[in-house]
Amino acid sequence: MQFDLEERTTLFGEKIIDFVKTIPINDITRPLVRQITRSGTSIGANYREANEASSKKDFRNKIFITKKEANETKHWLRIIIKAIPSTNKTSTVLWQEAHELTLIFGKIIRSLDKNCKIENRNS
Repeated sequence: MQFDLEERTTLFGEKIIDFVKTIPINDITRPLVRQITRSGTSIGANYREANEASSKKDFRNKIFITKKEANETKHWLRIIIKAIPSTNKTSTVLWQEAHELTLIFGKIIRSLDKNCKIENRNS
């Protein structure tokens, strides 16, 4: 099966939506749900934007934003575990996927930066 990062990031966003639907809403959880919904679902949207970038620089910038959103999602998942300990199992699984996405996008950025340095030396 071909590795499809667009599909993977979209599925992650869908899992975040399913997860937040299980969280009881109160004064503490309301802002957490808003934040994780925004960051977790924007990973796929930003990755798709990157794939439509107008230049290598634009692509790198959008990938950087995608990585930041994945990293932010990890933060909110940890905070949600603290606020609602019963979410630990699901939050941990989602945290691991967000972590893997962070690593993937970090590797893309490092590869782009390395290739840019090589291109600049060869110019």
